[in-house]
Amino acid sequence: MGQWTVYVLRCGDDSLYTGVTTDIERRVNEHNHDNKLASSYTRSRRPVKLVYTEACDDHSQALKREMGIKKLKRKQKEALIVK
Repeated sequence: MGQWTVYVLRCGDDSLYTGVTTDIERRVNEHNHDNKLASSYTRSRRPVKLVYTEACDDHSQALKREMGIKKLKRKQKEALIVK
Protein backbone atom coordinates (compact mmCIF):
# COMPACT_ATOMS: atom_id res chain seq x y z
CA MET A 1 0.00 0.00 0.00
CA GLY A 2 1.20 3.52 -0.77
CA GLN A 3 1.71 6.44 1.54
CA TRP A 4 -1.42 7.76 3.20
CA THR A 5 -2.64 11.25 2.33
CA VAL A 6 -5.14 13.49 4.10
CA TYR A 7 -6.94 15.71 1.61
CA VAL A 8 -9.45 18.55 1.51
CA LEU A 9 -11.83 19.09 -1.38
CA ARG A 10 -13.76 22.24 -2.20
CA CYS A 11 -17.20 21.17 -3.37
CA GLY A 12 -19.38 22.83 -5.99
CA ASP A 13 -21.41 24.52 -3.23
CA ASP A 14 -18.15 25.91 -1.70
CA SER A 15 -18.29 23.52 1.27
CA LEU A 16 -15.16 21.62 2.31
CA TYR A 17 -14.80 17.84 2.53
CA THR A 18 -11.90 16.07 4.26
CA GLY A 19 -10.81 12.47 3.69
CA VAL A 20 -7.88 10.05 3.55
CA THR A 21 -6.51 7.88 0.74
CA THR A 22 -3.42 6.15 -0.63
CA ASP A 23 -4.11 7.31 -4.20
CA ILE A 24 -5.21 10.93 -4.34
CA GLU A 25 -5.73 11.14 -8.12
CA ARG A 26 -7.98 8.05 -8.13
CA ARG A 27 -9.93 9.26 -5.10
CA VAL A 28 -10.65 12.74 -6.48
CA ASN A 29 -11.79 11.12 -9.73
CA GLU A 30 -14.14 8.86 -7.74
CA HIS A 31 -15.58 11.84 -5.89
CA ASN A 32 -16.26 13.58 -9.20
CA HIS A 33 -17.42 10.72 -11.41
CA ASP A 34 -18.26 7.47 -9.59
CA ASN A 35 -21.64 7.24 -7.88
CA LYS A 36 -20.79 3.99 -6.10
CA LEU A 37 -17.38 4.98 -4.71
CA ALA A 38 -17.85 8.70 -4.07
CA SER A 39 -18.96 9.71 -0.60
CA SER A 40 -22.65 10.50 -0.33
CA TYR A 41 -21.64 14.03 0.73
CA THR A 42 -19.68 14.81 -2.45
CA ARG A 43 -22.08 13.03 -4.84
CA SER A 44 -24.60 15.83 -4.44
CA ARG A 45 -22.01 18.63 -4.41
CA ARG A 46 -20.06 18.08 -7.60
CA PRO A 47 -17.75 19.13 -9.06
CA VAL A 48 -15.10 18.88 -6.37
CA LYS A 49 -11.62 20.37 -6.55
CA LEU A 50 -8.58 19.25 -4.57
CA VAL A 51 -7.36 22.21 -2.48
CA TYR A 52 -5.10 20.64 0.17
CA THR A 53 -3.03 17.49 0.76
CA GLU A 54 -0.86 16.34 3.64
CA ALA A 55 1.27 13.18 3.65
CA CYS A 56 1.08 10.82 6.64
CA ASP A 57 3.23 7.84 7.57
CA ASP A 58 0.41 5.37 8.17
CA HIS A 59 -3.36 4.92 8.18
CA SER A 60 -3.69 5.62 11.89
CA GLN A 61 -1.83 8.92 11.65
CA ALA A 62 -3.89 9.90 8.60
CA LEU A 63 -7.18 9.21 10.40
CA LYS A 64 -6.08 11.21 13.44
CA ARG A 65 -5.09 14.14 11.24
CA GLU A 66 -8.37 13.90 9.30
CA MET A 67 -10.34 14.13 12.54
CA GLY A 68 -8.19 17.09 13.64
CA ILE A 69 -8.94 18.95 10.42
CA LYS A 70 -12.65 18.12 10.60
CA LYS A 71 -12.81 19.70 14.06
CA LEU A 72 -11.39 23.00 12.79
CA LYS A 73 -13.68 25.95 12.18
CA ARG A 74 -14.19 27.01 8.56
CA LYS A 75 -11.82 29.98 8.93
CA GLN A 76 -9.07 27.70 10.27
CA LYS A 77 -9.54 25.27 7.39
CA GLU A 78 -9.30 28.12 4.89
CA ALA A 79 -6.05 29.28 6.55
CA LEU A 80 -4.67 25.73 6.30
CA ILE A 81 -5.55 25.60 2.58
CA VAL A 82 -3.81 28.93 1.86
CA LYS A 83 -0.48 27.79 3.37
